[in-house]
Amino acid sequence: MAQFAVIGLGSFGATVALELTKLHHDVIGIDTIKRNVENLADQITHAVIADATDEHVLDELNIQNCDAVIVAIGEDIEASILCVLNLKNLGVEKILVKAKTKAHHTILSHLHVHKIIHPEEDMGVRVAQALNYPMVSRYMELDHDHYIIKVPVNQKLNHINLSGILAQEPNIKLLLLKREQQIIYETDSNFTLQTGDVLILEGLLIHLKKMSGCFS
Repeated sequence: MAQFAVIGLGSFGATVALELTKLHHDVIGIDTIKRNVENLADQITHAVIADATDEHVLDELNIQNCDAVIVAIGEDIEASILCVLNLKNLGVEKILVKAKTKAHHTILSHLHVHKIIHPEEDMGVRVAQALNYPMVSRYMELDHDHYIIKVPVNQKLNHINLSGILAQEPNIKLLLLKREQQIIYETDSNFTLQTGDVLILEGLLIHLKKMSGCFS
């Protein structure tokens, strides 16, 4: 179990705090707005009304002992930057920050935080990808144009030979197949798909695009 702090408990920050709690981590949530803190008081480890722009307050909360701190302050860019500077001064090494604007991003990049997050932009990309490739239920970008994707098997592919599909694009690698509660890492040439199977595939976007027609 790790210890995390989430500063700013609006929609994004609250979601992060709750999800980390579900994953059985110790989470301290911090916000200046009483209502935001009260909404999470019974759902995360600690919820505190405090001003993260005050370094002494963060020090008293032992924020420097956290494995990572997520700065999810939304509209107040100045407060976000001051908070990051305070965390740096306290020796926090892993700082993830929600950026509101390009200027905000630029300033944060000069502060060398661990990760800059653009939740609205990231969600926009995911929505566009979901519309463009409806057969893909999840995807993870490994690097530029290199992805791992999750593809549910529909009725169209029921009883279709898996090797025949994979042979259409040999540059795509099957990482695993999930059938009900069973995880299958290796299949033979006679293996046939069943509706409800889930394929986890890896490859370059250009090759995945070529193969997308097989699953639509």
